[in-house]
Amino acid sequence: MKRRRVRPLLALPLLAGLLTGCGIRATEVPTDFGPAPSRVRCSLAEPEVTTQTARGVPVRVFLLCGSSLVAVDRALRVPDGTTDSGRRVLVAQGLLDELAESPSAAEKEAGYSTDVRGGMKVSGPAPGDADDTLRLSTSPGALTSYALAQLVCTFSDSAAAEGDGSVVLGGPAPERPRRYECTDEVRSRPGSAEPPSADASNS
Repeated sequence: MKRRRVRPLLALPLLAGLLTGCGIRATEVPTDFGPAPSRVRCSLAEPEVTTQTARGVPVRVFLLCGSSLVAVDRALRVPDGTTDSGRRVLVAQGLLDELAESPSAAEKEAGYSTDVRGGMKVSGPAPGDADDTLRLSTSPGALTSYALAQLVCTFSDSAAAEGDGSVVLGGPAPERPRRYECTDEVRSRPGSAEPPSADASNS
């Protein structure tokens, strides 16, 4: 007598029935693996150096991302023949304008934001100030801790300062200017760690 063979396709329902009868629920093989992974937070594609150079002098500004400050690339145009003092003010104003600009769509998607508001102006030292003083149209003390950290870390990392990790800032004269430092703690916790500062007036 020939033994009957159960075809594999017919055996599947039988197997499912047996499993259910034993208290085991049959599961389906998943075919949907979810949406494609989104952009990594605080991570941006590197722009081409030639593209940056064509747009101007490469600089960096510090934006907020997560709970810290993260540097992103920008470019500024500075006219040839500008004096050192004039260049410092032009660079500072350009950096300030970049900080006040809303981040690009890609930067927003990656979690970047800014707390610096537009409309602020930068000028050079008032009479009696140190040569590297930058005066803002808004007193630094009136800025949020996030905005002040962004300004201090951006300026101190640029041609607007002396390159020692600090920058001298003041509000409209006769406010006494102060030297602010961008520390690791400020970069990692800009909302709670204000930039350390000391009086920088000459009098």
